[in-house]
Amino acid sequence: MAAIVAADMVGYSKLMEHDEAGTHARLKAHRIELINPVIDRTGGNIIKTTGDGMLIEFPSVVDALACAVEIQTRMARRNSDLPETSRIEFRIGINLGDVIVDEDDIFGDGVNLAARLEQCADPGGICVSQVVYDQVQGRIEVAFEDMGERTVKNISRPLRMYRVVLDAPASSSPGKPEKPRGEDTSVSKPSIAVLPLENMSGDPEQEFFTDGLTEDIITELARFHELLVISRNSTFTYKGKASNLKTVAKELNVDYILEGSVRKAGDRIRVTVQLIEADEDRHIWAERYDRKLEDVFAIQDEITTAIVSTLFRRVEDATQRRAKVKPTENMQAYECVLGAKVLHHRSTRADNLAAQELINRAIGLDPGYAHAHSWRACILGQSWVHDWCEDRDATWNAVQDELRTALSLDDNDGDVHRILAAVAVASDDLEKARFHQDRALSLNPNYDLVVVQQGELLTWAGKPEDGIEWILKAMRISPYHPERFWGHLARAQFAAERYGDAIASLKHITGCDAQAHALYAAAYARMGETVAAKAHAAEALKCDPKMTLETCAAQLHYASQEERDEHLKALAEAGIPA
Repeated sequence: MAAIVAADMVGYSKLMEHDEAGTHARLKAHRIELINPVIDRTGGNIIKTTGDGMLIEFPSVVDALACAVEIQTRMARRNSDLPETSRIEFRIGINLGDVIVDEDDIFGDGVNLAARLEQCADPGGICVSQVVYDQVQGRIEVAFEDMGERTVKNISRPLRMYRVVLDAPASSSPGKPEKPRGEDTSVSKPSIAVLPLENMSGDPEQEFFTDGLTEDIITELARFHELLVISRNSTFTYKGKASNLKTVAKELNVDYILEGSVRKAGDRIRVTVQLIEADEDRHIWAERYDRKLEDVFAIQDEITTAIVSTLFRRVEDATQRRAKVKPTENMQAYECVLGAKVLHHRSTRADNLAAQELINRAIGLDPGYAHAHSWRACILGQSWVHDWCEDRDATWNAVQDELRTALSLDDNDGDVHRILAAVAVASDDLEKARFHQDRALSLNPNYDLVVVQQGELLTWAGKPEDGIEWILKAMRISPYHPERFWGHLARAQFAAERYGDAIASLKHITGCDAQAHALYAAAYARMGETVAAKAHAAEALKCDPKMTLETCAAQLHYASQEERDEHLKALAEAGIPA
């Protein structure tokens, strides 16, 4: 007697025809990061897999259903922001019955019925038999819908089936870790209200533009999981009213308010916005955007991107400043994460150690904080890349563990997928990196770290000219971008054989490390500037006496071996030892 789960991917052939490599990479990533860990945790045993399906055995029917519900619930969250052509959905059928075990396979009526139940399930849904329904009543918090009796292929008797209702709140899904909450351990996200922009044009027809721009800003800000954004329904109640901002902030219980206006004059439109820190009634950022009024919707998209990308950084800066004036022991989880990010971006060994201390404190305050786990992986990954850790294998394993935890807590955190993509690149698994990078972009297309990473990935994939465009886009949407963006741009320009441009970009870096000097050396070598090439090679070896062509090769993730060899050849010409 066993509980059998039969799962099958919906529209496998059509998806493979549309994008074979991408579909394979996404399916592989779902199995490795979501499906297999959930099966292991709930006590399941994968009996067999096919290209688009699997058969799983469970000793407990409750565990079988808990596994299926968690998989389908989390898959729905993963698919929520993806286009239909990129979504992977499963049908799942569950039965309890006698099976015949033959070496590494199982047979029998119980297996056949599970397969027929799977075929009757909706895409993304679960269908169970009468016996499963009877066994789990009162033992698991899910609802069922009676589908009645159905006649199915190769089964002589009608089957009574039940559909599992999956539209309950995600927090009630079996197996999903709950975030511990308490007065001193809650994540203290900065909160912001975007008040309706004021139409100063005197033209009623411009009202749709001002309202649309306000709604777009709210929607795009909400993509940043580290902000608590007040909904449109709440903020639009203040439209057309002259309200005291401190009163509005108190009524909405927010830390920051964004207000502004739109003015049309001739063929131009001007948008002015300002960010206000509510408790001090202090202006901390203001900007004006002047555009030619040609395509109003394109302007709306452009201004939204500019405002949102810059605004998020300004809120982070302001929140970090506020955190500094508090006693350290009172810093809450979010503020610890924010401080850890600042230290991480400084990219020194001492700051990395301090960042580890802060991020560990954040996780101690709130073990269920997905964003903290993802950033612990990022910070540990930095120590691994720069060899600032005593045990590289243990650190790498810790990075993987943190990412698995973060992913299980929140499938829809763009930072989690961004860091997973970066780890996949470090492992030279560009297929997996592409899946997570696409996911990160779909979740938050205005996040500068995600946008710049798209440029990096395209560079490694053999499309450096496209990579340059993405990196320049990241620098445009984030004028206060980290200095290392220039290094990413230089590497893409080098791969595109634009060596003079690469050198010009590197000159924006104030404190070159070994890798920057090595790139300088390779670019000068390719330009025939032997003296400059050897000088930078010497500086690289001074920064890192252990640098060799072999250690440099570990930092190069080109999909093409030819491109990797050419890069190493340039380094050898400059004087980097074998």
